[in-house]
Amino acid sequence: MEIVGILVFIILVITAAATVSTVLRDGRGHLPPVRSEQPWTARELPSSPYSTLRVF
Repeated sequence: MEIVGILVFIILVITAAATVSTVLRDGRGHLPPVRSEQPWTARELPSSPYSTLRVF
């Protein structure tokens, strides 16, 4: 029974190390550049929140 516990512990340690390694490496140098082609507009949205337009 001790051997099973040791094997489970080793597997958990290896899994945790792999997870930390993957999280630290993920996304470094792969962020897309920020593009600003057109100015942001709200188009047809109202200038006030919908909650203030509720008049019963």
